[in-house]
Parts: sequence; C-alpha cells; structure tokens
Amino acid sequence: MDNTVVIGGQWGDEGKAKITDLLAQSADIVIRYQGGCNAGHTVVYDGEIYKLHLVPSGILYKDKICFIGAGTVVLPDVFKQETEGLKNRGVDLSGLKLSPLAVITLPYHTDVDAWAEDTAKKGKIGSTRRGIGQTYTDKYARCALKIEDLFDEETLSEKLDIILPLKNKTLKSVYGLKEYSKYEMIELCKKYKEIFEPYVCFDWQNLLNEYKNKTILFEGAQGVMLDVDYGTYPFVTSSNPIAGGASVGSGYGPCMIKRVVGVMKAYTTRVGEGAFVTELNDETGDRIRDNGHEYGTTTGRPRRCGWFDSVIARYAVLTGGITTIALTKTDVFDDFDEIKICTAYKDKRNGKIYTEYPTNVFMHKYLEPVYEILDGWKQDISNVKTYDDLPQNTKKYLKRIEELSGCKISIISVGADREQTIIL
Repeated sequence: MDNTVVIGGQWGDEGKAKITDLLAQSADIVIRYQGGCNAGHTVVYDGEIYKLHLVPSGILYKDKICFIGAGTVVLPDVFKQETEGLKNRGVDLSGLKLSPLAVITLPYHTDVDAWAEDTAKKGKIGSTRRGIGQTYTDKYARCALKIEDLFDEETLSEKLDIILPLKNKTLKSVYGLKEYSKYEMIELCKKYKEIFEPYVCFDWQNLLNEYKNKTILFEGAQGVMLDVDYGTYPFVTSSNPIAGGASVGSGYGPCMIKRVVGVMKAYTTRVGEGAFVTELNDETGDRIRDNGHEYGTTTGRPRRCGWFDSVIARYAVLTGGITTIALTKTDVFDDFDEIKICTAYKDKRNGKIYTEYPTNVFMHKYLEPVYEILDGWKQDISNVKTYDDLPQNTKKYLKRIEELSGCKISIISVGADREQTIIL
C-alpha cells in the first residue's frame, strides 16, 4: 500500500474509522494529524464496538505504531478515560505515541466553549463543548500550553506567568467565569503530566525518520465540509481535516503522501448547526437515520440526514485532494424503492443553477436540491463479498456517484464489520 491519507468527504461521521482500521493492516504507522476529542471514530471488530476519540483507529492491531501528532489538541481527562478504557478491554497500547508538540485543552477552554453555546442567540455553531475551538484559538494566539511544557517546571512557570494574567482578565471581565490561580494550574499540570507520561514520544523526530521509508497511514478527523478554510464557515471545526492538513499535523512533508481516500456515505449527514441543502426533515430522513443508526459517537446527538450530494462530493474531491472514494453505509438503502442523488442546487429567488459548490453558506437558505432519481435494489447486500455479486441497480448507483463526483470508488462498505467490505 502507498502512503495514504484517510479523510472525510462530507461533514464527518462518514465511517472513517472502519476504513482506517481496514487500511491499517497494511501500514506500519498510523498518524492522527488534527482535531481533538470532538471527533468520534467507531470501529467494529469481532462483533465488539470500540469508540475512539483521540487514539488512532489502527490501535486494534498489536504490531502498529499509532502516533497522535502535533496538529491535534488533547483534553487530558478524556485521553485518560479513553486509554484506560482500551486497556481494560485488553487492547495493547505499547505502540501508542503522543507528540510533545500537541497542545493541551485546559479547563478554561471548556468553560468558555460551554458559555458560548449557552449564550449564543444567533450563529450557534453546534459545538461539542469540549473546548476544541478555544484551544486552537490559543494555539494560534501563541498562548497555549504544549504537552512538552508539563515536563519542564521552569518553562511551565514562566509560561503561566505570561498566560494567566491575560486569560483571567478575559475570563472575568468578558465571560464572568471562574479565574485560575497559578498554584491551581500547576497542580492540574502535575496531574496531566502523570496522564501523558507513559505515551509522550520526546524522540519523535527519530521515530518519524525510522518510519519514513515504511508504509504510513494518515488519519483525519471530521471532514472536508468542516475544514476551517474550505468548509461551511463559520459552522466548521478549528483545524484542517483536508489532506493538506496531514503534512502540517503529522511532521511529514507533502511528498510523503501518495494517495488520498475520501470516505463518503451513500447518503449525507451532519451534526451541529449550518447549511445542509439535501437535508430531509421528513419520514425519509427519519428512515435513513434509523437504518443507518445515525447518532453522534461523541455527543449521542441524532444526525441530520439527507440524500447524497454530488455538489459537495465534487468540491471535496477538489479541495480535499481525494484520489479515490470509499463509500460506506450502502446497505442502508436495501429496502428503498427509489434513491435520489443531488446533482445541482437551484436558487429559489432567481432560478440560477449551481453545479459547483457556492461557498457563501448564508445564501444556502435560498437553495433547493436538483435531484436525479434511481431505482433501488430491494435486497439485502450486507453479506455480498464481491462487486460482481452486487445487484445491477446497486452498480448503477455506484457508477452514477463516480460520474458526478469525478472520482472512482475503490472501497464499498456494506456493513459495520471489517469483513463487510468490498475492495475494487
């Protein structure tokens, strides 16, 4: 297998964990390159469900190095809960490595995140309240703590003397929230140091050099349409899930990437606020949600569901750098008489047709989907092992997605388990 990036081709929750887990068997190292515990990746292995938030999806293989890169942000208590939960289930974490350059999510980040969601009257983002956006804000404002700071008392003390006066002033005067003393933060940081110490890889440069001539799998969180630059801004995450983010967040340059697998569902979902032209607020949307078990891994929120949107698929192929598609949840349509694909958007105000994605999401309320209708296959495909054995109408649906997205499908998922996958 060539060095590969796995990204979400929609709004996240496309089933990246299963695809990452599948491809990880041919990789030597799996690197999570961005995002935080606001992401939720669900892997089904031997009938057991594993819900991962920060740990790379390749962790279920005993012989893999799983590296959490510098582009991630880490909420200590969630990291502890996740690693302890995996150990308690017998998962070997000896290959789990954590970059000392990753930024720490601190209590005031989650405090401000919750405040923003609770007080917003307009423009609510739909945050997971995990403090991810606030952590990235501090990262780019150059006032964040990195994991390596926990292991140098002098550095930690000096940085807190710089950060806390500014942070406490804002917490009190702007938000009316709790302030944090230096003593309190140092005691918290001692606890965080204990949580991270078994996993921090201070020798990460030698690690990456050791594996640069081996097979690398880069794992993204969220999806292209949640990218902070190319997504449905401002209803986005605070990092770059696109393939370009893999270089920034992993420590490897772009020439190391040979293939980009864009994971897309056979329909479309999103969690949180923001534009969604093909959303179905009817019985069909409920049916897709029920068939696909569409509830958020991190929050448990019901996902918004709609038909496959080829407008955003084409956009994701372009901006995400996608070279091949992994299509998941195809079996959700097994009992549908007909299936729709959105081929364009129509502006209800003037009749203008958009076949390319309009990035001004505030005008999306005036858009309606233009649909093409295909016949369903009306049979169970969850146990089909080869492309040739798929029903003709399934093949027609897959072919049409390829034509409209401008990208070939190389993986078809027909169920949650590893074995329910067709490789082309």
